[in-house]
This record gives sequence, C-alpha cells and structure tokens, in this order.
Amino acid sequence: MTSRRRFLAASGAVAAAGLSGCLAELGRLYTSNEPPVVSNRPDEVYVPTHTEGMRMVGSADAGDLRVGVFYSYPHRFWVMADEGDGFGTSKMSVEPGDDVHLMATVWDPETGVVVPDTGLSLEIARDGDLVIEEVVYAMLSQRMGFHYGSNFGLDGDGTYEVTVDVGAPSLRLFGDLVGRFDSPASATLDFEYSAGDRDDIPYTMLDDQQGDPGAVRPMEMDGLPLGRGPETLPGTALGGATTGSLRLVGTALDADRFGDDPYLAVFPLTPYNRLLVPRLGLTATVESGGSTRFDGRLEPGLDADLGFHYGASVPGLAGDDATADLAVDVPPQVARHEGYETAFLEFDPVRLG
Repeated sequence: MTSRRRFLAASGAVAAAGLSGCLAELGRLYTSNEPPVVSNRPDEVYVPTHTEGMRMVGSADAGDLRVGVFYSYPHRFWVMADEGDGFGTSKMSVEPGDDVHLMATVWDPETGVVVPDTGLSLEIARDGDLVIEEVVYAMLSQRMGFHYGSNFGLDGDGTYEVTVDVGAPSLRLFGDLVGRFDSPASATLDFEYSAGDRDDIPYTMLDDQQGDPGAVRPMEMDGLPLGRGPETLPGTALGGATTGSLRLVGTALDADRFGDDPYLAVFPLTPYNRLLVPRLGLTATVESGGSTRFDGRLEPGLDADLGFHYGASVPGLAGDDATADLAVDVPPQVARHEGYETAFLEFDPVRLG
C-alpha cells in the first residue's frame, strides 16, 4: 500500500490533560465528520472549533536526539501555498480511509530543548510488510506547538511498527550542543492500535469561544517537551513587537559561546503561550552607538539555555542603546492546525529597542 493515507496509530493511554469529560460517541462522530470551519475567520490567531486529546505511542532515542510519537483523530490542516504574489494556505481535508492524525516531536534529551528543522520521515510496517514510507509535514498547532504530522489510514486493528528517520538539523549550534546532531538517525517503536482506543480519546467542542481572537492552552504530556520561548530573557532585553500575529522578542548578549562579539537573539513566538515559530526568513538592521552595526539576515540557531532562536554576531552592539528593525521576508514554512491558518502570513516591519 503506497498511498500517503496508509498509516498507523498506537497504544498507550495518555489523553489530554485539562480536557473535560467527553463521550466516546462524540469522538466517533467527528472521526469522519468534523464541525464546519469557523465562518468569517479573523486574519489572526483564533480559538478553533474544538480540541482533541491524544494517545502516546512512545518515545525512543535517535542518535543524540529523542523522538516522541503520538496520535489523535484525523483532522483538517492547512499547508503553505505559493500564490505568486505571496503565500497563503491550502486546506488538506480528511479523506475516506484516514484513521489517525500522527504527530512526532524531536528534542535533545539532555536539555529538553525542542529541535526544529530536522526533517522527518516515517516507515510503517505490519508483520514485516511495508505499509508506507513518507516524509511528514512540519506543523504548528495550539495544543502541541511545533511538531511533525499528517493524516494516515491503517489496515485495521493490530500490531504495527513505526521507524522514525530524523535528519541532521540545519541550525547553528552553540555551547554544549556544538558537535551534536550532526548525522541522520532513526528510532523504531512497536505499538498496538485499535479503533476503540482511538474513539475513547476526548473531544471537546468550543461553541462559545470558537472564532474569537485567542488560543487554547497547550497540552501537557509527561515526557514530551513543548517548544516555548524563555519566560525571562538573559542579557539586555530589547523588548518585543507583534506583526502578522507573530510576536518578535529580542535580547543582546555577551557570552563566549556566541563568539568574540555581542550576539543579537530574536525569538519568533505565537501571541499566546509563547510557542516558538520556526522556518521563516528574518532580517535585521541594528543601530547602536549612533552607527549601523548590522544589516542582514538572522540565522536560525539552537542553544541549551536560549533554545531555538534567530541571531547574529553584531560588533559594537550595546544593548542599552540598541534598536533592531526587523522584517519577516519569508512567512513560516510550516503547515498549520486550525486556529493558525489565517495568521503568520503578511508582515509589516517592526522595531525593537
């Protein structure tokens, strides 16, 4: 079976914390019949029609990285589409035969830092026979933040084996992370799937809030970190600004691990819950001491203390008098779960400092 729709699910009985008691019948109903998309959706982050729980497949080491795999009901999502004069999103609907929405997260087990930009593919087998081998989408959701995922069909209840292939991340690494994650790796997990277990996953409609500006709370699952920006910034904070629903927060640091010059770090975040938004293009013009100290592209980086960010070394940067004019010239190239598909598309320049 070579269709992208052939896939997996899992055993494990972890459902979403914070979801109120939902009837299994409701879950079964919406497995094949989602509620309508919100009419007159705002051009910003908004509360989706519903929330879902998840079931954990498990986690395993893939080289220096660790991967966690989990699933929920199949559901619509939106992929990025080049419309010629800019980017938009295109809806991927649930197809007949879809059984689950599979998700995977990749992180550094030593620090708990989520690692985006690895690239990730899945190979699913049953009784030694290949079911599907497929690259899955890089995604952003209000419940899980950045992850990889898509909808897939299965061959019914039974035992499956999923092999997760993880690429080397295309990021600048700093400090204790230097020299790690430098080659592709894989991890294999076995699991039992049944439609009954899937149908017991909680499913909550949000009739009173759906379509309102805002976001639902991220899910908390033991052992699965979320990619968030830091609560407090080290160094000299330059403040934050919001454009296209994207919150950009910056700081100037003097630390040996970033090199001889001061370092500008900028965190692209969701406007609620501080979830990190990767895979975008970001440029900066930095003024400090009455002179232009930097004018160019900020590069994606990963640091054990800062986590994921965009940054550059800036000679002569003094945070107490610095300003950074930022421009998002490439929107985040990630698929979006409901509530994010109308946001993070068009941006005006903003200034920090």
